[in-house]
Amino acid sequence: MVAPAAAAAAALRNEDILCFSNDWQGDPLSKMHIMRILARDNRVLWVNSLGNRAPTASRYDAARIVKKLRSVAEGIREVERNVFVLTPLALPIFGSRAAGRLNRALLTLQLGHAMRALGFQQPIVWAFLPSAEWAATGLDRKLLVYHCVDEFSAFPDAPRRAIAEAEERLARAADLVITSSEPLLHSKRQLNPRTVLVRHGVDLAHFARALDPSTPIPADVAGLPRPIFGFFGLVAQWIDLGLISKLAASHPTSSVVLLGAVRTNVEELARLPNVYLLGRRPYEDLPGYCKVFDVALVPFRIDRLTFNASPLKVREYLAAGLPVVSTQLPEVEHLGGCLVAANETEFLQKVDQALADGGCKPERAKSVRSEAWVVKVEEIRQHVARALCSQSLARCERGRR
Repeated sequence: MVAPAAAAAAALRNEDILCFSNDWQGDPLSKMHIMRILARDNRVLWVNSLGNRAPTASRYDAARIVKKLRSVAEGIREVERNVFVLTPLALPIFGSRAAGRLNRALLTLQLGHAMRALGFQQPIVWAFLPSAEWAATGLDRKLLVYHCVDEFSAFPDAPRRAIAEAEERLARAADLVITSSEPLLHSKRQLNPRTVLVRHGVDLAHFARALDPSTPIPADVAGLPRPIFGFFGLVAQWIDLGLISKLAASHPTSSVVLLGAVRTNVEELARLPNVYLLGRRPYEDLPGYCKVFDVALVPFRIDRLTFNASPLKVREYLAAGLPVVSTQLPEVEHLGGCLVAANETEFLQKVDQALADGGCKPERAKSVRSEAWVVKVEEIRQHVARALCSQSLARCERGRR
């Protein structure tokens, strides 16, 4: 008898995967980690983001449009072995019926050309974004997977009703829905009983470099006053900037370091003398920054978006051996190994407790050893193998009628 793990691996070997996700460029998100591992045995056509919202007149959106147009002109690119990236030409007007009809026609042509060029036939369609619903559900496919990692309709700048409706159609049409948090599992299972939970993994080897004496500390933090309270990730509306301000004020001789692109107003925070907004730093350098952090922070506001989230950075902090202080997020509480605060006062107390516990420790990294991405992808293989088997049985049943 074939072992379940071996059967799952065999079921997903030599399949073509058509993946709708965020733009490939940038730091590795959960989607990229998953597809990179699957690409060891499969070919992946990664379709860059179709957009969840209309662009604004901001400098960020203008630069993003220019970058997208350049990517469109490049056509299909093999960015890594077995990973091909396509940036589709589409109108960035999500929620408009007229734009949707034009985009459907444009994307059908572009995807058809790309799949013919690569020899894709009946791929597994893997959608990470509800905005891909109108494209993903219309394709000739072997299987449709909706992989939900966020409550997309809760993003501050999203057209909430249009996103929620698109997600409902996608989830109901999917042969398998994979969620990354328990709250998402409960809400998406109401749309489709074929919904499962596979929590995020972590790039263990990469972040364990923070525990390696030979890993260099980046020059821009090497001379900062200690202790250093650190955060990396997008600095956006879901970050509690008031909480960070209070932390900085309560430890005036310390340093609060925020690494990441800024997508919200940080003027007041930037005025504080011991807060350092260093911007985005390369993924390759994050272990060096972790090495100098005394405490890692997850200062998220608690709302519908963050309640459903499973912050990837928590496992990355722990893999680096860092003490972690977080606001009260369900997935952080489930993971364990972190100090979780129910309110502002408790958050500051937990930071002091983490300081007393002292710096990077290898035993913290051991707590997430079973959370490696390869382990999580094996879970995903098992679920996909069962979905493929169910599809095959259903086809046989229809053939007998």
